[in-house]
Amino acid sequence: MSINQLILRNLKKNLKNYYLYVFALIFSASLYFAFVTLQYDPALDKAEGTVKGAASIKAASILLVAIVSIFLLYANSIFIKRRSKEIGLFQLIGMTKNRIFRILSVENLILYFCSVFLGIFVGFAASKLIIMILFKIMGVEAIATLNFSFQPLVQTLLVFSAIYLLIMLMNYAFIKRQTILSLFRVTSMTEGKVKKVSMFEMIIGIFGIALIIAGYVISSKLFDGAFSDMTELFMAMIVILATVIIGTYLFYKGSVSFIFNIIRKKKNGYLNINEVLSLSSIMFRMKSNAILLTIITTVSALAIGLLSLSYISYYSAEKSAQSSIPNDFSMTDKGDADAFKEALSDSKIDYDAKMIYVIQVDVNVKEIMETSLEGVNFDSDIMTVPVISDESVKGINLAEDETLFSGYSSMMEKVISLKDSGKIELKGKNEVIPQTYLGLNDDTFLSYYFTSGGLPVAIVDQTIFDRLKRDVDPKIQKVSSVNIGIDVKDEAELEKANDLFSKMNFKEEHVNDSQLENFTNQKKNMGLMMFIVGFLGLTFLITSGCILYFKQMDESEGEKSNYTILRKLGFTRVDLLRGIQAKQVFNFGIPLVVGLLHSYFAVQSGWFFFGTEVWTPMVIVMALYTALYSIFGILSVFHYKKVIKESL
Repeated sequence: MSINQLILRNLKKNLKNYYLYVFALIFSASLYFAFVTLQYDPALDKAEGTVKGAASIKAASILLVAIVSIFLLYANSIFIKRRSKEIGLFQLIGMTKNRIFRILSVENLILYFCSVFLGIFVGFAASKLIIMILFKIMGVEAIATLNFSFQPLVQTLLVFSAIYLLIMLMNYAFIKRQTILSLFRVTSMTEGKVKKVSMFEMIIGIFGIALIIAGYVISSKLFDGAFSDMTELFMAMIVILATVIIGTYLFYKGSVSFIFNIIRKKKNGYLNINEVLSLSSIMFRMKSNAILLTIITTVSALAIGLLSLSYISYYSAEKSAQSSIPNDFSMTDKGDADAFKEALSDSKIDYDAKMIYVIQVDVNVKEIMETSLEGVNFDSDIMTVPVISDESVKGINLAEDETLFSGYSSMMEKVISLKDSGKIELKGKNEVIPQTYLGLNDDTFLSYYFTSGGLPVAIVDQTIFDRLKRDVDPKIQKVSSVNIGIDVKDEAELEKANDLFSKMNFKEEHVNDSQLENFTNQKKNMGLMMFIVGFLGLTFLITSGCILYFKQMDESEGEKSNYTILRKLGFTRVDLLRGIQAKQVFNFGIPLVVGLLHSYFAVQSGWFFFGTEVWTPMVIVMALYTALYSIFGILSVFHYKKVIKESL
């Protein structure tokens, strides 16, 4: 057999065994090429609006390179070890290490770059679909076209060529370092198979679970007032990160073995075939892969958490716009409002207008605060809030000694929580007016200009409002003291009215806002963020799923002799397959469940900074991630089924 025939035969064999690796390589190259194509696509510049689309795509492409590089290098390390006996045989028949390296390099060159070029073709074909998805998510009305540029092609080839050189360097170091004897022993080395669980492993197992629980407990108290200043908050975040990551490592190193050992002891050593193939295998193999599983779990949690938070912002964009700007149009200058109303009338657009006078007042909220205001940019227990009259809003009628708060944002409510009732003091420049606090109303009456982005609005009796107005402190007043809300009666004419609003020549120093424009801008910003995080998360999901799949391929080959013995003892394929299915549930399920738990507590600790809805976006993201992740577990079962069939 000639060298060329040997290379072609090995290529055919590798393609058959590592089709998922080839698929992942094609997918990675196509996604990177599509990302870079977006970066140079002129259509994206037209759709940017207030976001720098090209810069965001470029940053994402760098992260994508890091993910793909780590995956390909790790996958190659698995494959080169699996071929160690083949390399040893080459040396036995007289081949030098340099010649063996050249053969492997040619094989990898053909397989690698054929996959890369196929990936580039797929990426180019899919680039139009990807930009259409991006436009749809961002709510941009633009035409997506198929544009080819040599810049993305050259950049993709350079990046993947650099990764290929790293792979070759790794292979060269492996071949040079190994002796003939060690090459035949590489695949037979144990992966932490021991006969019993030691006391030390039990201790670190319990300690690992305790660290994870401690991290969860601290994260749940992150913004409930337990940490009053920024230094404590920062230190708490560091402690959470450290405890969860270290706890996750110790969990895989000792907790899994400890828990499964307890289950095994309860059965007094009488395990059925399913438990032998699942529990006994997992409890000793998982700890040998503790570092890998910790990385996969941590990055999975990060991907799920970031995607959940970005989807929360995207999902809550409409409600956030409504809470920031309660009317279709909110204005702070009477002249601008009159000009806009005249433009609406000229265009025969019916509208309602409401003017609310606003003053800023210092309020002593000490008795109604559940947490201290110190460390969150407030002085003592004084909160400066906008005050309006009860006659300015419908359905509210207050006594002279009563004050109602309204429009408190969910973020502020989490950081600075208020009681349901109590006593407060309204402080003018010279006069202090005691009031009875009646609680918090969810309705929003003023734009974010007056509420500083989330503070409550105090509603008081008209008599009290007049007294405060005569005694205002000029140092804390806004430039404007009037909120003019304009609502279009016919919702079908809202876009037309918004076009008129955008064409008005308002003075820059005046604050004039459109609810629809605010919603559109939020949708664009968070849509782009969700798009980028989603594709990066999908890339990591596929690469990490492939890594776990490759590990299962490796284990299945090593356990093939065990299946042969079990088959000879009379166990059927169905008996063995049930145990394998349970094993894959643990292999893929444990990292997934731990990652989901990490992301859940991370999202719950600070979701209110990103939007108004949490459960629907978070559940949708977790369900999709779980469904896609499960595909690799199913593929592993099919591979084991093939190995079991071939074992006898």
